[in-house]
Amino acid sequence: MSDHTVGLINKIQDALVSISGNESLDLPQIITVGEQSSGKSSVLEHIVQRDFLPRGSGIVTRRPLVLQLITSQQSDDHAEFLHLPNQKFFDFSQVRAEIAKETDRVAGTSKGMSRSPIHLKIYAKNVLNLTLIDLPGLTKIPIGDQPHDIDIQIRKLVLDYVSKPNSSSIILAVTPANTDLANSDSLKLARHVDPAGQRTIGVLTKLDLMDVGTHALDVLTGKAFPLKFGFVGLVNRSQQDIVTNKTMEEAIKSEQLFFRSHPSYQSIAEKCGSLYLSKQLNTVSEDDGQILVSHIRQKLPDLRSKLSSIIGQTQHELSQYGDPAFNGSMHQ
Repeated sequence: MSDHTVGLINKIQDALVSISGNESLDLPQIITVGEQSSGKSSVLEHIVQRDFLPRGSGIVTRRPLVLQLITSQQSDDHAEFLHLPNQKFFDFSQVRAEIAKETDRVAGTSKGMSRSPIHLKIYAKNVLNLTLIDLPGLTKIPIGDQPHDIDIQIRKLVLDYVSKPNSSSIILAVTPANTDLANSDSLKLARHVDPAGQRTIGVLTKLDLMDVGTHALDVLTGKAFPLKFGFVGLVNRSQQDIVTNKTMEEAIKSEQLFFRSHPSYQSIAEKCGSLYLSKQLNTVSEDDGQILVSHIRQKLPDLRSKLSSIIGQTQHELSQYGDPAFNGSMHQ
């Protein structure tokens, strides 16, 4: 049932890309928000268990990336872009290159941004059905050849995605654990649009880089910063891990070992790490899992009403042409 529910939203999302009324629909989805260098892209790569996102300094994500993960046992893991129909990418380094190429094509080769999203589907055996949106990382000041108002541009873009009244979106607020949580831009922004914390899940990255003798147990157990969906702690691959081509499988094993062996996190090790985050976001559970699926089901009545309104409005506009070929059940 969960696979069908997420798949339904994915189909609606694909269909709306080509019609002008898509901005009036607030589809249930998970939106990642985080500062630059917070480890936001690494979180997505750990969920996918693939290296597929561009890397670099400054702004790397310059267009929204709508990422649909689809469990598939039918063929080798591969990716498909909506702008390249009928073309499959089995080499994920080529996926990274295509994201960079398509970003430059629309947003330019400088550090400019575009609001036009890239749509990417990944079919893989080890992913759970999820729909995520990766947005440019929040920043405070322009660096190098970034636009002088880049901080305002990014903040406005992020707010447009997460701040709709009664929004259907889940906010995945990514914050590095080796910084002061009180100064987290992602959590501040999430609290601004979701003051009760009813649709925010916190992600603490870089737990292995905290000062010796410190830990984030109070945050991870919900005592310091309560959220309905709580916090999940992660350990990302280091730059050295990436340089030495440490595989995602090895990285996830190292992450699990870190939590199991850390004296402060041993008691909650089963509720930490990339694999737990993926399952927490979308898995059938009688407890507090299945976040995206349960959120979709909660929002379906409103979504159905909005779709009916759009269909009715479109049919009314078509009827103004006075051509019976546009009317009738065969065109509904």
